[in-house]
Amino acid sequence: MNDSALITVGLPVALAIIMFGLGLSLTPGDFRRVARSPKAVIVALVLQMFVLPLVAFGLVVAFDVDPLVAVGVMLLAASPGGTTANLFSHLFRGDVALNVTLTAINSVLAAVSIPLITNLAIGFFDAEGTLGLQFGKVVQVVGIVLVPVGVGMLVRGRSDSFAAAADRPVRIFSIVVLVAVSLGAILGERENIVDYVRDVGIVVTLFCLASLTFGYTGARLFRLGREQAIATSMEVGIHNTTVALTIALSVLNSTAVAIPAAVYSIVMYVLATAFGFSITRTGTSGREETKAHA
Repeated sequence: MNDSALITVGLPVALAIIMFGLGLSLTPGDFRRVARSPKAVIVALVLQMFVLPLVAFGLVVAFDVDPLVAVGVMLLAASPGGTTANLFSHLFRGDVALNVTLTAINSVLAAVSIPLITNLAIGFFDAEGTLGLQFGKVVQVVGIVLVPVGVGMLVRGRSDSFAAAADRPVRIFSIVVLVAVSLGAILGERENIVDYVRDVGIVVTLFCLASLTFGYTGARLFRLGREQAIATSMEVGIHNTTVALTIALSVLNSTAVAIPAAVYSIVMYVLATAFGFSITRTGTSGREETKAHA
């Protein structure tokens, strides 16, 4: 599977189109907005960049998972939030503008955080024999993540109408690619899939729950509004698993490393939906209770 044209050419091209679509949804104003609400952005980025990798590391060590799978979990933790987080935030009445800002910044930071965290994981879990993000591969990651986003932003700057028209097709394409690649990664390791899912199923489920919970409670702890807390939980909990899958399969040439992202891509939709309904109901009942006392 790793040597097929689908993985070596098709997947990076597909991700480039997805990241181009992300760029079409962004403007320079999304980056400038940081100055207007720095606390919300800083809280979310600290959770994303520092807390999540520590949580992921703790889980893979505690559950003693296979070294390649452990690297995959760390790669997943380093992957940024995606445009799906914006959609979930919108559905559950979060601060979508904050999501867009975080997605923009995360897309830039991921070009550094992904190689750094992945290389540290490869070294710690002693997986150097089969993996490695050397300089050339780091450049490849930067190209996959950043260049299409920049091109998309340039196109958006030239033609708002094209950006608006392309938004829905690119989102549909993103979902189709994610489903196809996740199924492909799982089928490619079908001989070991029971062992891998047993190893990583609990880990990624706990990681997803922790990400959503830390995102929401961390924001509330720092006195951010409820809408900002919802936005933060979705941004931190819903990863761009297509980035993780592409790097695992096309750059690192390892289906085993892709398994956590493939499993997470299924788990996160279920848990994020349940979590969204849970915090929405809690917020609604809280408001009703306040009105009753008034």
